[in-house]
Amino acid sequence: MADDRIDSENLLFLTDEQLRRAIEAMFFAYRGFTADPDRILAGKGYGRAHHRAIHFIHRMPGTTVNNLLSILGVTKQSLNRVLRTLVEDGLVDSRVGERDRRERHLHLTPEGAALERELSDAQRTRMRAAFREAGPQAVAGFRQVLEHMMDPDMRRHLAAGREGER
Repeated sequence: MADDRIDSENLLFLTDEQLRRAIEAMFFAYRGFTADPDRILAGKGYGRAHHRAIHFIHRMPGTTVNNLLSILGVTKQSLNRVLRTLVEDGLVDSRVGERDRRERHLHLTPEGAALERELSDAQRTRMRAAFREAGPQAVAGFRQVLEHMMDPDMRRHLAAGREGER
């Protein structure tokens, strides 16, 4: 495993092969990261789009459909299909805006919050174990790499999430 390690001095000069290995690691990590929630969702007839919607509605209670469209980067038709299912199944409550009656504000119901907890608990368990194994410096570096891979306009959503944690 020692030959897989990268000297910190050489980080700015990664070879194409080192980058390929990093890309493959991202693919496999994502596969592992989504495996547990996928099993939970499949048992309920839902997919990853439902998970993403539930996650961000939980993180930003009262978010609008338009804001969710912006975050998820999906078509209105696709999101409406997902939201319709979640509303019909009693997991999401869609409320008319008080200031602008054309807006729909989204909230998880208690059942939706319970599903969100189940999904995020599975992911937190996996991430917590990986972070413990990797150590604090690796965790900080991992976070920095992820943030630098994001499109700049998506970083604002990350900052908004941090504000809500305070």
